[in-house]
Amino acid sequence: MRVRKKPWAEPYIKEHQEYIVLDPQSYLGKWQDRFAKKQPLHVEIGTGKGQFIIQMAKKYPDVNFIGIELQESVIATALRSFLEDPTPNLQFVLTDGGDVNEFFTAHEIEKIYLNFSDPWPKTRHAKRRLTSPGFLKSYQDVLKTDGEIEFKTDNRGLFEYSLGSFNNYGMQFEYVSLDLHKSPEAEDNVETEYEQKFSPQGPIYKLVAKFNS
Repeated sequence: MRVRKKPWAEPYIKEHQEYIVLDPQSYLGKWQDRFAKKQPLHVEIGTGKGQFIIQMAKKYPDVNFIGIELQESVIATALRSFLEDPTPNLQFVLTDGGDVNEFFTAHEIEKIYLNFSDPWPKTRHAKRRLTSPGFLKSYQDVLKTDGEIEFKTDNRGLFEYSLGSFNNYGMQFEYVSLDLHKSPEAEDNVETEYEQKFSPQGPIYKLVAKFNS
């Protein structure tokens, strides 16, 4: 879906670079310098308007969070929401999250969140799915040995594809739910904007997996 350009987004981002990184390669191995203190690092790829990552940062102050988003207008909206009540353990990055191994070092991240990623339903576009083998390799490069990937979607086809992709890559499943909001984990679940809007229309699927060491 094409995102409408917001004229205010670019100058707003430039005014608040203490909270948003525009040159992620320059922080290779130095991401903890962006935070008030050194803590476990969790990264959301495709942070959207920021509801999930902002709430996670408030809920878990002992974790440092990074929200990655490619769309300037979208991340500017997330940044604006965050600045209504900022916390010292959240940073945003304006870049393509598919290249995480180019700006994070090996074993730098403890957890990666993939929330409601583009399903790329056509078979010829399968390599663009964020749970395809090429992306899994980049995540494996930067996750700690026992690091996790947490994936949520409302798209049954993408969920089934992802289960197969993770399994074929030799990953270990820690949790799988075919209806997250009716599971015991629902009470502790932090929703994205998309999830909040569309969950009444059908189940939310979730899996948590680790790479075998």
